Amino acid sequence: MAGHSKFKNIMFRKGAQDKKRAKRFAKFSREISVAVKLGGSDTSSNPRLRTAILAARSENMPNDNINRTIAKADGEENSTNFEEIRYEGYGVNGVAVIIEALTDNRNRTSSQLRAIFSKFNGSMSEQGAVVFMFKRLGEIQFLNTNTTEDKVFEAAIEYGAENITSDETTHSVFCKPDMLHNLTNKMQAQCGEIANARLIWQPQTTTSLNEKDAETLIKMLEALEDNDDVQQVYANFDISDEALANLSELSQE
Repeated sequence: MAGHSKFKNIMFRKGAQDKKRAKRFAKFSREISVAVKLGGSDTSSNPRLRTAILAARSENMPNDNINRTIAKADGEENSTNFEEIRYEGYGVNGVAVIIEALTDNRNRTSSQLRAIFSKFNGSMSEQGAVVFMFKRLGEIQFLNTNTTEDKVFEAAIEYGAENITSDETTHSVFCKPDMLHNLTNKMQAQCGEIANARLIWQPQTTTSLNEKDAETLIKMLEALEDNDDVQQVYANFDISDEALANLSELSQE
């Protein structure tokens, strides 16, 4: 299994799901708040807010929560200002890692993330150290139950998307970052409801890991994602099907 999707998509990941869901909702709320502060609360004129809402809904964040977050961010009572920062580093065996964070305390976040890297035999790097190994893309996802691969493929070609992939549950369309919002609207009109739309960092090469290193990396990525300031984590790893199966068995013991 390659690490070109956000790490939460690894299906054998276990734990206190309710707690994780609450933490994800908090991260979505932070992104929505930042989007409102930067572009206002009108989704028709704020593409970042539309994308943030779509991502929140893709993980079943209730509309009441979303609306309260927008109202709070649009009001005077919310005085917290978050800074967007991209962190980069290396995990075990030289796996490249990109972290997108929203923080109100740069020093705190840097210190916490550095400690996580160190704990799992990794190291933080300067910005630009690993980002060249990734490509910035827009990704639009459709559930298989909502549309067909042929319909998505035809629309993606017609509207100038770069690539499309399909698996057991989703069809994913990839495009240039500045095309994301326009393409989202066009493809939704032609292909039906969109499950998610976001900007991602897609690895251009991957690093293969044995089972032991894969387990170490997975623990590090989980710890990074668990940090309150971290929004997204990307890594260029590849795990064999055999190692993935063994790790899945261990996670269920």
